[in-house]
Amino acid sequence: MGHACIRYTVLATSSRRLRRNDVLRIGDVASLTHHLRSHTLVLPVPLLVVRLRDLERIAWREGRAAARGVERRSLASFIETATRTLRASDVLAHDDESEDFLAALLSPNRNTGSVAAPSDCRAILARLASAMEVAGGMRVETGWTIVYGLPNDARLGDAVENALERGLRERERYAFFSTLGHELRTPLTSIRGYLETLLEEDLDPRTARRFLEIARQEAMRMGRLVDGMFDVSMLDLREEPGYAESCDLAASIGFALGSVAPAAAARGTSITHLSSQSYAVAIGGDRLVQVLINVIENAVKHGRDGGRVYVSNATLDTRYVEVRVDDDGPGIATDEREAIFTLARRGVNARAAGSGLGLAVVRLMLERVGGEVDATRSLLGGAQFRIRLPLKLGASEPPAEAPAPVSR
Repeated sequence: MGHACIRYTVLATSSRRLRRNDVLRIGDVASLTHHLRSHTLVLPVPLLVVRLRDLERIAWREGRAAARGVERRSLASFIETATRTLRASDVLAHDDESEDFLAALLSPNRNTGSVAAPSDCRAILARLASAMEVAGGMRVETGWTIVYGLPNDARLGDAVENALERGLRERERYAFFSTLGHELRTPLTSIRGYLETLLEEDLDPRTARRFLEIARQEAMRMGRLVDGMFDVSMLDLREEPGYAESCDLAASIGFALGSVAPAAAARGTSITHLSSQSYAVAIGGDRLVQVLINVIENAVKHGRDGGRVYVSNATLDTRYVEVRVDDDGPGIATDEREAIFTLARRGVNARAAGSGLGLAVVRLMLERVGGEVDATRSLLGGAQFRIRLPLKLGASEPPAEAPAPVSR
């Protein structure tokens, strides 16, 4: 028992739309892997995961028979609910006595002809989870990920863990929004208090100016919170996922550098783009520009006054290109390099004001197109952010005319 198993029994639906009495075909892990690899040549595949949290604990405390009973009831509910929810070419998977139940959404989205949108994935997971919790009498964990190509050396278990990690971050995200009202109430109360004092009392000019400056700072703090909330909430409003789009990488870097230039000039920071080679990447231009602005602006804000920021890019393999942003600031502690991508978390060495949302938004945007971002130490002594972007499948050679390197 446990989630480290390597063999899955695959329950694949028939080629037509399911009815309650349809018989499911049974395969093995090779069949599921074949489905994923063959379909990702055309479109990325959303992989949904439901994990029984306490199946192993039940086996230890109540015996294997009790655990198998919970597993059988959960499996029956999983299949029944999936039969009513999924489409005919989707694939289910579960290993005997395993904690994990999988659904690969191979069928095109019924509305757009593309793969399922994030909102669809979460809606399906909610239905599966609620039904299985009732049937099995125990809590479950859920998550989803995009399998954007499954190389020969990749393991299905890695994708499962990635899905559950995303699910955990999304639950943290919802908890963040539930407390955002309190975060907004504090600066709003402060602004109202200072403005009411200015209106009701005859203050000397120096005190009035100080009160106005405090109100202005609190308004700016509110603005950062609202902007971050808007950025996060907008990620799921689009019907079509971002990887249905593409843009030119060099042009997007050029736009981002132009947007960050005023902030860099104010701090005397020089920004240098070290590569002019461009690529067609599988993400919308607006989203990529926002990702780059957030990361480059972060490097400017937390670097030294009069410091340096370098932006470079190069291909990793036939599927990905990487953009690196280096700064000469204090860097990021090793134990914080993952936490800074969590909503409302900031590093202990952070010098500039902020809401702790920018890098979280970057990761959320990239995840929706099969990309990644992480942070490590830069050769400049500060932080290096690595942004991995999927290349557009079937794209021709990079554009002949790419923007020249930009130096600020």
